Amino acid sequence: SRMSTNASMVADFVLVGFSRLAHLQGLLFSLFLAVYLLTVTGNLLIVALVSADTALQSPMYFFLRILSALEIGYTSVTVPLLLHHLLTGQRHIPRWGCALQMFFFLFFGATECCLLAAMAYDRYAAICEPLRYPLLLSRRVCLQLAGSAWACGAMVGLGHTSFIFSLPFCGPNAIPHFFCEIQPVLQLVCGDTSLNELQIILAAALIILCPFGLILSSYGRILATIFRIPSAAGRHKAFSTCSSHLIVVSLFYGTAIFIYIRPKASYDPATDPLLSLFYAVITPILNPIIYSLRNTDVKAALKRTIQKMGSAEI
Repeated sequence: SRMSTNASMVADFVLVGFSRLAHLQGLLFSLFLAVYLLTVTGNLLIVALVSADTALQSPMYFFLRILSALEIGYTSVTVPLLLHHLLTGQRHIPRWGCALQMFFFLFFGATECCLLAAMAYDRYAAICEPLRYPLLLSRRVCLQLAGSAWACGAMVGLGHTSFIFSLPFCGPNAIPHFFCEIQPVLQLVCGDTSLNELQIILAAALIILCPFGLILSSYGRILATIFRIPSAAGRHKAFSTCSSHLIVVSLFYGTAIFIYIRPKASYDPATDPLLSLFYAVITPILNPIIYSLRNTDVKAALKRTIQKMGSAEI
């Protein structure tokens, strides 16, 4: 591997990724390209629908539009580079490129953590405090919640990335992963990293578990309110507005907790990239599917848009 003039500094890394599956490179390229194009198209469609349709102007859809934009950014941090590596077989990434990828991946991921908590608060306010809802989630409050989520993401990305890349990398430069994920990069740091690991696990626990705790408490109150609704139809309607969000939260937080809140020693280069694949590549495509298939308003808006396009053509 190429070294910089300072012997303790690795100038670039090699993303091992799926190179062991040499015979499947073409198939993997086609598969990831199809998933990426569908993810971007699906999420762009939601952004466009929510922006254009006057029926989708409530706080819930304001947050959904941001979530879809986040998913596009989140998947674009890893998949295009992975496609390039699969196509060319060239797997080097400069140190600064690795740091940049880690920053943006953490930035979008942590922002989504906070945004999902804001979306849970929105559902809580709509179901448990319907009379105060316009006040609790005014335009100003929505902007403040969204701004706080982005700020939190930026701080997490900057904090973790600058911290990890200030550590010395002097040995092997092969990252057993398809992108610059914290755990595998940390394995390449020289010397004892147990204190760094502890700091990262504690920070991850704070970033992941605090919003998750807020989501759980929101849903605890929501369920208590739903069970008090006398009619079965009323209960079903109230719960159906939350089910999409609950599925997305379960998928996102389930994998995030498993990946980040554990020691480096338990990292397995054979199975962990597959897990990362799930939350870095698969969950972003599921969001538009979950929200559009389970949400009557989004389905109605899509229908109206198609009808408008049809009548415009005539």
